[in-house]
Amino acid sequence: MLLLGALASCASLSFERTTQTSGTFEATGVAITVLKIDVPKSALQITRENLADANLANMQIEEVEVIPDLGWWNWVLDILSVRRARIAGRWGFDGGDGL
Repeated sequence: MLLLGALASCASLSFERTTQTSGTFEATGVAITVLKIDVPKSALQITRENLADANLANMQIEEVEVIPDLGWWNWVLDILSVRRARIAGRWGFDGGDGL
């Protein structure tokens, strides 16, 4: 089970500066689901925690995506699946908002 947890927890975080004090970000996280238990946590929770650890000012989330998403059939994925979450948006102050 420890090996399964080590393989399941995968996350990445990338930032791109557009000005001295602002830019864009993209964070991803992957988790394995076995019988409705997410190992080590849900993919979206891994992604959000990773992004929160960056501690950037004025984060504006523009996109949240969990793959795969089967709508009503998501219960099938609770049996055994690998899920990937992605969060993208902007951070900082670019000076264009009058601030």
